[in-house]
Amino acid sequence: MLSVQLNKLGKKFNKEWIFRDLTYEIAAGQKTVILGGNGSGKSTLLQVISGFVTPNEGTVTYTRSGSNILPEKIKSHISFASPYLQLVEELTLIEMLEHAKIFKPFVNDLSAAEVASLIELPQAKNKLVKQFSSGMKQRLKLGLAVLADTSLLLLDEPVSNLDKKAIEWYKALIEAYTQGRTVIVCSNAISDEYSFCDKELSMMDFKK
Repeated sequence: MLSVQLNKLGKKFNKEWIFRDLTYEIAAGQKTVILGGNGSGKSTLLQVISGFVTPNEGTVTYTRSGSNILPEKIKSHISFASPYLQLVEELTLIEMLEHAKIFKPFVNDLSAAEVASLIELPQAKNKLVKQFSSGMKQRLKLGLAVLADTSLLLLDEPVSNLDKKAIEWYKALIEAYTQGRTVIVCSNAISDEYSFCDKELSMMDFKK
């Protein structure tokens, strides 16, 4: 399992600090929700944790089994789902899953066909991703992240574009596939997104 230590993190755009002096520890196997409204900086913080965005101040330290992981190596340990992440829409579903598996194998060595069934889209396996509805695309994004064989799972507003039935599917997927993993969720206080979390981090505590 993987732990994350945030030490005096700060991020600004132009001269405006989005958050500053943010120190927080996410223990290995812990399920944490980052709460905040639109513009609060929660998605930016998640991107800093992922290594996609560099902070202006402070550091992020990743530890697994007592050893630090170098920041340039962390991407292989992380899977990420977000409404703003793009899919390769020119591929079919099965091609997209096969492509993703090359870079990050699925848990339990699941096949692309098995993943298509787990995200409840087997009938669309030969359909181009660009022809998917927004809900189907969100299922695919969540499936790629949750079913990847990674220690750290990052989810930004995961129930975006999901209907009631799909939200229940998401909650069941989380319950089945996040045991022993560290999970961080960003949410606008939508309880269905983070009901499984045991810790809360409020962005309002780090506004300057």
